[in-house]
Amino acid sequence: MKTVRFLLAAFFFSLFTLTVSDAAAQCAMCTLNAENSVSNGNNQGRGLNNGILYLLAAPYLAIGAVGFLWYKKYRKKNVLIDIKDEKIHLN
Repeated sequence: MKTVRFLLAAFFFSLFTLTVSDAAAQCAMCTLNAENSVSNGNNQGRGLNNGILYLLAAPYLAIGAVGFLWYKKYRKKNVLIDIKDEKIHLN
């Protein structure tokens, strides 16, 4: 069962990473301005696209950093569980 899950996860991971489509993450005016500036030899359009990607990645990196710090702080190491050999009374 674990191998089936692993193969299924590997299939979907490869499917999502290998099939890439273009995304239109700009409004119509920004797209037109960026395309015209790049076709005229200007680098402002590339800078606009990099700025959009930077702004997109910032929240994900912040949430990932907070999650990592939370995991590191509240992780238990070498926890000793001392359970006695007595019957448990639930009443």
